[in-house]
Amino acid sequence: MTRVEPPDHRIQKYLRQLTSQARGRLLAEIERLKMCGDDTTGFDVILAELRAEFAKNSQNVRIGNPSPYFFQPLEPLLVDRAPEAINAGRISRGSLSPIWEWISLNLLPTMARDYSNSVKQMIAANNQREIQKLAAAFQTKIVKYLEGTLAASGGVERIRAGLAMYTSSPAVFNDLAKMVCVLRARDGLAELNAALPAKIAKLEGAALDKVHGLLKALTAKHAEAIPFALTIVVNHLRTPWQLIHLATGPAKDKDAADNVAVLHAVAASMVLDHIDDKRLMLRAVLKSQRILIAKDILADIDDAERALRARADLLGESNYRRLNDLTAAVAALVAAEVHSLPGNLQHALGSRASRGHNSLVERLTTLVSKGRDALTGGAAYCRKLVT
Repeated sequence: MTRVEPPDHRIQKYLRQLTSQARGRLLAEIERLKMCGDDTTGFDVILAELRAEFAKNSQNVRIGNPSPYFFQPLEPLLVDRAPEAINAGRISRGSLSPIWEWISLNLLPTMARDYSNSVKQMIAANNQREIQKLAAAFQTKIVKYLEGTLAASGGVERIRAGLAMYTSSPAVFNDLAKMVCVLRARDGLAELNAALPAKIAKLEGAALDKVHGLLKALTAKHAEAIPFALTIVVNHLRTPWQLIHLATGPAKDKDAADNVAVLHAVAASMVLDHIDDKRLMLRAVLKSQRILIAKDILADIDDAERALRARADLLGESNYRRLNDLTAAVAALVAAEVHSLPGNLQHALGSRASRGHNSLVERLTTLVSKGRDALTGGAAYCRKLVT
Protein backbone atom coordinates (compact mmCIF):
# COMPACT_ATOMS: atom_id res chain seq x y z
CA MET A 1 0.00 0.00 0.00
CA THR A 2 1.35 3.42 -0.92
CA ARG A 3 1.97 5.61 2.10
CA VAL A 4 0.33 9.04 1.81
CA GLU A 5 2.09 11.87 3.60
CA PRO A 6 0.00 14.11 5.90
CA PRO A 7 -0.84 17.51 4.33
CA ASP A 8 1.34 19.36 6.87
CA HIS A 9 4.40 17.32 5.85
CA ARG A 10 3.76 17.95 2.16
CA ILE A 11 3.51 21.69 2.82
CA GLN A 12 6.76 21.67 4.82
CA LYS A 13 8.53 19.77 2.04
CA TYR A 14 7.27 22.24 -0.56
CA LEU A 15 8.37 25.28 1.47
CA ARG A 16 11.86 23.84 1.94
CA GLN A 17 12.25 23.73 -1.83
CA LEU A 18 11.75 27.49 -2.12
CA THR A 19 14.48 30.09 -1.82
CA SER A 20 14.54 32.38 1.20
CA GLN A 21 13.31 35.32 -0.84
CA ALA A 22 10.52 33.21 -2.34
CA ARG A 23 9.39 32.21 1.16
CA GLY A 24 9.44 35.85 2.24
CA ARG A 25 7.38 36.80 -0.79
CA LEU A 26 4.92 33.98 -0.09
CA LEU A 27 4.56 35.11 3.52
CA ALA A 28 3.73 38.67 2.45
CA GLU A 29 1.23 37.50 -0.16
CA ILE A 30 -0.65 35.13 2.16
CA GLU A 31 -0.77 37.73 4.95
CA ARG A 32 -2.20 40.20 2.48
CA LEU A 33 -4.89 37.71 1.46
CA LYS A 34 -5.71 36.93 5.10
CA MET A 35 -6.09 40.64 5.78
CA CYS A 36 -8.68 40.70 2.99
CA GLY A 37 -10.64 37.90 4.67
CA ASP A 38 -9.42 35.01 2.50
CA ASP A 39 -9.54 31.86 4.66
CA THR A 40 -8.36 29.36 2.06
CA THR A 41 -7.72 25.93 3.55
CA GLY A 42 -4.02 25.44 4.28
CA PHE A 43 -3.15 29.12 4.75
CA ASP A 44 -2.85 28.79 8.53
CA VAL A 45 -0.39 25.90 8.26
CA ILE A 46 1.76 27.76 5.72
CA LEU A 47 1.70 30.95 7.79
CA ALA A 48 2.73 29.06 10.92
CA GLU A 49 5.72 27.56 9.11
CA LEU A 50 6.84 30.82 7.50
CA ARG A 51 6.32 32.97 10.59
CA ALA A 52 8.30 30.53 12.69
CA GLU A 53 11.20 30.80 10.25
CA PHE A 54 11.22 34.60 10.07
CA ALA A 55 10.68 34.92 13.82
CA LYS A 56 13.85 32.89 14.31
CA ASN A 57 15.70 35.23 11.97
CA SER A 58 14.75 38.24 14.11
CA GLN A 59 15.21 36.71 17.57
CA ASN A 60 18.86 35.65 17.41
CA VAL A 61 18.16 31.96 17.74
CA ARG A 62 19.83 30.84 14.52
CA ILE A 63 23.36 29.96 15.51
CA GLY A 64 25.88 31.34 13.05
CA ASN A 65 23.42 33.67 11.31
CA PRO A 66 24.67 37.29 11.38
CA SER A 67 21.50 38.97 10.07
CA PRO A 68 19.53 38.92 13.37
CA TYR A 69 22.21 41.03 15.03
CA PHE A 70 21.97 43.57 12.23
CA PHE A 71 18.19 43.80 12.61
CA GLN A 72 18.15 43.72 16.42
CA PRO A 73 17.22 47.42 16.91
CA LEU A 74 14.08 46.77 14.83
CA GLU A 75 12.81 43.96 17.07
CA PRO A 76 10.36 46.04 19.22
CA LEU A 77 8.77 47.36 16.01
CA LEU A 78 8.25 44.14 14.07
CA VAL A 79 4.80 42.83 13.28
CA ASP A 80 3.52 39.73 11.46
CA ARG A 81 1.63 41.62 8.79
CA ALA A 82 2.22 42.45 5.17
CA PRO A 83 4.13 45.74 4.70
CA GLU A 84 1.11 47.26 2.91
CA ALA A 85 -1.04 46.76 6.02
CA ILE A 86 1.01 48.40 8.79
CA ASN A 87 1.20 51.89 10.25
CA ALA A 88 4.12 54.33 10.19
CA GLY A 89 5.59 52.98 13.43
CA ARG A 90 5.74 49.30 12.46
CA ILE A 91 7.96 47.19 10.19
CA SER A 92 6.82 43.93 8.62
CA ARG A 93 8.79 40.92 9.79
CA GLY A 94 8.42 39.47 6.31
CA SER A 95 10.40 42.40 4.85
CA LEU A 96 13.61 41.47 6.68
CA SER A 97 14.56 38.52 4.48
CA PRO A 98 14.36 40.34 1.12
CA ILE A 99 16.10 43.40 2.57
CA TRP A 100 18.97 41.27 3.90
CA GLU A 101 19.28 39.36 0.61
CA TRP A 102 19.41 42.64 -1.30
CA ILE A 103 22.03 44.16 1.03
CA SER A 104 24.18 41.01 0.96
CA LEU A 105 24.00 40.23 -2.75
CA ASN A 106 23.49 43.59 -4.46
CA LEU A 107 23.97 46.68 -2.32
CA LEU A 108 27.28 46.08 -0.51
CA PRO A 109 28.23 42.44 -1.05
CA THR A 110 31.89 42.76 -0.03
CA MET A 111 31.12 44.67 3.19
CA ALA A 112 28.27 42.30 3.97
CA ARG A 113 30.51 39.28 3.49
CA ASP A 114 33.20 40.78 5.74
CA TYR A 115 30.60 41.58 8.39
CA SER A 116 29.10 38.09 8.21
CA ASN A 117 32.47 36.36 8.47
CA SER A 118 33.52 38.50 11.44
CA VAL A 119 30.23 37.97 13.28
CA LYS A 120 30.36 34.21 12.72
CA GLN A 121 33.80 34.13 14.30
CA MET A 122 32.55 36.07 17.31
CA ILE A 123 29.48 33.82 17.58
CA ALA A 124 31.77 30.80 17.71
CA ALA A 125 33.80 32.54 20.44
CA ASN A 126 30.60 33.59 22.26
CA ASN A 127 31.85 37.19 22.33
CA GLN A 128 28.54 39.07 22.51
CA ARG A 129 30.16 42.42 23.17
CA GLU A 130 32.20 42.28 19.98
CA ILE A 131 29.19 41.06 18.02
CA GLN A 132 27.23 44.14 19.09
CA LYS A 133 30.12 46.40 18.05
CA LEU A 134 30.38 44.75 14.65
CA ALA A 135 26.63 45.00 14.10
CA ALA A 136 26.51 48.67 15.12
CA ALA A 137 29.42 49.50 12.79
CA PHE A 138 27.77 47.75 9.85
CA GLN A 139 24.43 49.41 10.62
CA THR A 140 26.13 52.80 10.48
CA LYS A 141 27.75 51.99 7.13
CA ILE A 142 24.45 50.85 5.64
CA VAL A 143 22.61 53.94 6.90
CA LYS A 144 25.20 56.33 5.44
CA TYR A 145 25.27 54.51 2.12
CA LEU A 146 21.48 54.38 1.84
CA GLU A 147 21.10 58.04 2.84
CA GLY A 148 23.45 58.98 0.01
CA THR A 149 21.70 56.73 -2.48
CA LEU A 150 18.22 57.95 -1.54
CA ALA A 151 19.34 61.57 -1.96
CA ALA A 152 20.99 60.95 -5.35
CA SER A 153 19.20 61.43 -8.64
CA GLY A 154 17.47 58.19 -9.56
CA GLY A 155 18.48 56.61 -6.27
CA VAL A 156 14.98 55.68 -5.19
CA GLU A 157 14.28 54.00 -8.52
CA ARG A 158 17.54 52.00 -8.30
CA ILE A 159 16.70 50.79 -4.80
CA ARG A 160 13.17 49.82 -5.80
CA ALA A 161 14.50 47.89 -8.78
CA GLY A 162 17.03 46.11 -6.60
CA LEU A 163 14.45 45.08 -4.01
CA ALA A 164 12.10 43.88 -6.77
CA MET A 165 14.58 41.06 -7.42
CA TYR A 166 13.74 39.61 -4.01
CA THR A 167 10.12 40.56 -3.33
CA SER A 168 6.93 41.23 -5.25
CA SER A 169 5.78 43.79 -2.69
CA PRO A 170 6.66 47.42 -3.52
CA ALA A 171 5.89 48.29 0.13
CA VAL A 172 9.12 46.59 1.25
CA PHE A 173 10.81 49.79 0.10
CA ASN A 174 8.83 51.65 2.78
CA ASP A 175 10.11 49.22 5.39
CA LEU A 176 13.65 49.81 4.15
CA ALA A 177 13.18 53.57 4.58
CA LYS A 178 11.81 52.96 8.07
CA MET A 179 14.81 50.77 8.86
CA VAL A 180 17.16 53.62 7.95
CA CYS A 181 15.28 55.95 10.31
CA VAL A 182 15.27 53.43 13.16
CA LEU A 183 18.98 52.63 12.83
CA ARG A 184 19.78 56.33 12.79
CA ALA A 185 17.89 56.79 16.08
CA ARG A 186 18.70 53.36 17.56
CA ASP A 187 20.43 54.64 20.71
CA GLY A 188 17.65 57.09 21.57
CA LEU A 189 14.94 54.47 20.96
CA ALA A 190 16.81 51.95 23.11
CA GLU A 191 17.08 54.51 25.92
CA LEU A 192 13.35 55.22 25.67
CA ASN A 193 12.54 51.52 25.85
CA ALA A 194 14.78 51.05 28.90
CA ALA A 195 13.39 54.11 30.70
CA LEU A 196 9.74 53.06 30.47
CA PRO A 197 8.15 50.82 33.14
CA ALA A 198 7.64 47.20 32.08
CA LYS A 199 3.87 47.79 32.02
CA ILE A 200 1.93 51.03 32.38
CA ALA A 201 -1.48 50.24 33.84
CA LYS A 202 -3.00 53.64 33.05
CA LEU A 203 -1.49 56.36 30.90
CA GLU A 204 -2.46 59.27 33.11
CA GLY A 205 -1.06 61.49 35.85
CA ALA A 206 2.62 60.92 36.63
CA ALA A 207 2.92 58.10 34.11
CA LEU A 208 1.62 60.35 31.34
CA ASP A 209 3.96 63.17 32.35
CA LYS A 210 6.94 60.80 32.30
CA VAL A 211 6.13 59.49 28.83
CA HIS A 212 5.67 63.04 27.53
CA GLY A 213 9.08 63.99 28.96
CA LEU A 214 10.81 60.98 27.41
CA LEU A 215 9.23 61.61 24.02
CA LYS A 216 10.20 65.27 24.14
CA ALA A 217 13.83 64.35 24.85
CA LEU A 218 13.90 61.85 22.00
CA THR A 219 12.21 64.02 19.40
CA ALA A 220 14.56 66.91 20.18
CA LYS A 221 17.29 64.78 18.57
CA HIS A 222 15.28 62.54 16.25
CA ALA A 223 11.97 64.13 15.33
CA GLU A 224 11.56 61.69 12.43
CA ALA A 225 11.50 58.78 14.92
CA ILE A 226 8.16 59.79 16.53
CA PRO A 227 6.17 56.88 15.01
CA PHE A 228 8.67 54.32 16.28
CA ALA A 229 8.82 55.94 19.70
CA LEU A 230 5.03 55.66 19.93
CA THR A 231 5.18 51.97 19.02
CA ILE A 232 7.63 51.41 21.86
CA VAL A 233 5.26 53.23 24.22
CA VAL A 234 2.38 51.02 23.01
CA ASN A 235 4.46 47.95 23.83
CA HIS A 236 4.55 49.11 27.46
CA LEU A 237 0.84 49.91 27.77
CA ARG A 238 -1.46 47.39 29.40
CA THR A 239 -4.30 48.98 27.42
CA PRO A 240 -2.87 49.99 24.01
CA TRP A 241 -5.71 52.33 23.01
CA GLN A 242 -4.72 54.65 25.89
CA LEU A 243 -1.99 55.92 23.57
CA ILE A 244 -4.61 58.49 22.54
CA HIS A 245 -4.04 60.17 25.93
CA LEU A 246 -0.70 61.45 24.63
CA ALA A 247 -2.55 63.71 22.20
CA THR A 248 -3.04 66.64 24.53
CA GLY A 249 -2.44 70.36 24.36
CA PRO A 250 -1.09 72.68 21.64
CA ALA A 251 2.61 73.26 21.04
CA LYS A 252 4.34 76.58 21.73
CA ASP A 253 6.60 76.85 18.66
CA LYS A 254 6.51 75.71 15.02
CA ASP A 255 8.94 72.79 15.32
CA ALA A 256 7.14 71.50 18.39
CA ALA A 257 3.81 72.02 16.64
CA ASP A 258 4.98 69.91 13.69
CA ASN A 259 6.08 67.14 16.07
CA VAL A 260 2.77 67.27 17.93
CA ALA A 261 0.82 67.07 14.67
CA VAL A 262 2.75 63.93 13.68
CA LEU A 263 2.27 62.46 17.15
CA HIS A 264 -1.48 63.05 17.05
CA ALA A 265 -1.90 61.58 13.57
CA VAL A 266 0.21 58.50 14.29
CA ALA A 267 -1.40 57.91 17.69
CA ALA A 268 -4.87 57.92 16.15
CA SER A 269 -3.74 55.56 13.39
CA MET A 270 -2.24 53.16 15.94
CA VAL A 271 -5.43 53.06 17.99
CA LEU A 272 -7.36 52.29 14.81
CA ASP A 273 -4.89 49.48 14.13
CA HIS A 274 -5.53 48.21 17.65
CA ILE A 275 -9.26 48.05 16.88
CA ASP A 276 -8.51 46.21 13.65
CA ASP A 277 -6.30 43.70 15.49
CA LYS A 278 -9.11 43.11 17.98
CA ARG A 279 -11.52 42.62 15.08
CA LEU A 280 -9.35 39.83 13.71
CA MET A 281 -9.10 38.25 17.16
CA LEU A 282 -12.86 38.51 17.57
CA ARG A 283 -13.46 36.65 14.32
CA ALA A 284 -11.29 33.76 15.53
CA VAL A 285 -12.81 33.47 19.01
CA LEU A 286 -16.38 33.69 17.72
CA LYS A 287 -15.72 30.86 15.28
CA SER A 288 -14.47 28.73 18.16
CA GLN A 289 -17.42 29.89 20.37
CA ARG A 290 -15.19 31.29 23.16
CA ILE A 291 -17.86 33.72 24.21
CA LEU A 292 -16.36 35.08 27.42
CA ILE A 293 -13.22 36.05 25.51
CA ALA A 294 -15.40 37.59 22.79
CA LYS A 295 -17.16 39.74 25.40
CA ASP A 296 -13.82 41.09 26.66
CA ILE A 297 -12.65 41.84 23.13
CA LEU A 298 -15.89 43.66 22.35
CA ALA A 299 -15.54 45.68 25.54
CA ASP A 300 -12.01 46.71 24.54
CA ILE A 301 -13.19 47.71 21.07
CA ASP A 302 -15.98 49.71 22.65
CA ASP A 303 -13.58 51.58 24.95
CA ALA A 304 -11.19 52.32 22.09
CA GLU A 305 -14.01 53.58 19.89
CA ARG A 306 -15.31 55.82 22.66
CA ALA A 307 -11.84 57.28 23.27
CA LEU A 308 -11.39 58.09 19.58
CA ARG A 309 -14.84 59.61 19.16
CA ALA A 310 -14.17 61.80 22.19
CA ARG A 311 -11.13 63.16 20.32
CA ALA A 312 -12.65 63.47 16.86
CA ASP A 313 -10.40 66.51 16.29
CA LEU A 314 -7.43 64.13 16.03
CA LEU A 315 -8.91 61.80 13.47
CA GLY A 316 -9.28 63.80 10.29
CA GLU A 317 -11.66 62.76 7.54
CA SER A 318 -9.87 59.58 6.43
CA ASN A 319 -9.33 58.20 9.94
CA TYR A 320 -12.89 59.08 10.94
CA ARG A 321 -14.15 57.17 7.92
CA ARG A 322 -11.88 54.27 8.81
CA LEU A 323 -13.27 54.21 12.36
CA ASN A 324 -16.82 54.01 11.02
CA ASP A 325 -15.79 51.24 8.62
CA LEU A 326 -14.10 49.27 11.41
CA THR A 327 -17.05 49.47 13.79
CA ALA A 328 -19.39 48.52 10.96
CA ALA A 329 -17.12 45.56 10.18
CA VAL A 330 -17.24 44.47 13.83
CA ALA A 331 -21.02 44.73 13.79
CA ALA A 332 -21.23 42.69 10.60
CA LEU A 333 -18.82 40.12 11.99
CA VAL A 334 -20.82 39.59 15.16
CA ALA A 335 -24.07 39.57 13.22
CA ALA A 336 -22.73 36.94 10.82
CA GLU A 337 -21.46 34.64 13.57
CA VAL A 338 -24.01 35.00 16.37
CA HIS A 339 -26.91 33.33 14.56
CA SER A 340 -25.04 30.00 14.57
CA LEU A 341 -24.36 29.99 18.32
CA PRO A 342 -26.41 27.81 20.68
CA GLY A 343 -29.10 29.75 22.53
CA ASN A 344 -27.30 29.64 25.88
CA LEU A 345 -24.17 31.16 24.33
CA GLN A 346 -26.24 33.87 22.66
CA HIS A 347 -27.58 34.71 26.10
CA ALA A 348 -24.08 34.77 27.59
CA LEU A 349 -22.83 37.23 24.99
CA GLY A 350 -25.95 39.31 25.40
CA SER A 351 -25.85 39.45 29.20
CA ARG A 352 -22.89 41.81 29.45
CA ALA A 353 -23.50 44.62 31.91
CA SER A 354 -24.68 47.91 30.44
CA ARG A 355 -21.95 50.34 29.44
CA GLY A 356 -24.16 53.20 28.37
CA HIS A 357 -26.69 53.86 25.66
CA ASN A 358 -24.12 54.54 22.96
CA SER A 359 -22.04 51.41 23.55
CA LEU A 360 -21.21 49.45 20.42
CA VAL A 361 -21.09 46.28 22.50
CA GLU A 362 -24.48 46.97 24.02
CA ARG A 363 -26.03 47.49 20.61
CA LEU A 364 -24.45 44.33 19.30
CA THR A 365 -25.30 42.19 22.30
CA THR A 366 -28.89 43.42 22.20
CA LEU A 367 -29.04 41.86 18.76
CA VAL A 368 -27.71 38.60 20.19
CA SER A 369 -29.97 38.45 23.24
CA LYS A 370 -33.09 38.95 21.14
CA GLY A 371 -32.01 36.09 18.87
CA ARG A 372 -32.49 38.01 15.64
CA ASP A 373 -31.34 36.58 12.38
CA ALA A 374 -27.81 37.96 12.11
CA LEU A 375 -27.79 38.09 8.36
CA THR A 376 -31.02 40.06 7.89
CA GLY A 377 -30.47 43.27 6.05
CA GLY A 378 -26.78 42.54 5.27
CA ALA A 379 -24.16 45.24 5.57
CA ALA A 380 -26.69 48.08 5.45
CA TYR A 381 -28.40 46.74 8.57
CA CYS A 382 -25.09 46.33 10.38
CA ARG A 383 -24.12 49.91 9.66
CA LYS A 384 -27.35 51.09 11.29
CA LEU A 385 -26.18 49.43 14.52
CA VAL A 386 -23.16 51.69 14.81
CA THR A 387 -24.65 55.04 13.77
